[in-house]
Amino acid sequence: MRLTRINALVQEITRGIRISVKVKFEGSFFKDQILNHAFMYFISIENKSKDVVQVLTRNWRILESSNHDKYISGDGIVGKKPVIKPEGTHIYHSGCLLTSSIGSMSGTYVMINFTTGQKFNVKVPSFKLCTPQTLN
Repeated sequence: MRLTRINALVQEITRGIRISVKVKFEGSFFKDQILNHAFMYFISIENKSKDVVQVLTRNWRILESSNHDKYISGDGIVGKKPVIKPEGTHIYHSGCLLTSSIGSMSGTYVMINFTTGQKFNVKVPSFKLCTPQTLN
């Protein structure tokens, strides 16, 4: 039997952009004799503002209980730079590997407002990454 747990939804609103995150534990496996824990995260980006916006870059901070912090930055999200109209939503999923059974992720998206031409940061709320056996 495979243990599957989907964590509660976390949300954050920055300048009219609502970020919602859910996490799912996918399982554990050994890679190069190191135990890894796989997580999927599902993100919804909702534009509640009156302006068209576009995601330009992402910045992630991944914290592990073993004090291994990782920082990841890059263009777009999963290879795309979505344009989101007012009341529009962009949904995607990605994954993360941890070598400890407890961790968290947080970050920001750099977006541009097409009406003003200004770039701005949107906060991705901190979300927990925990294996099911850790929660018992």
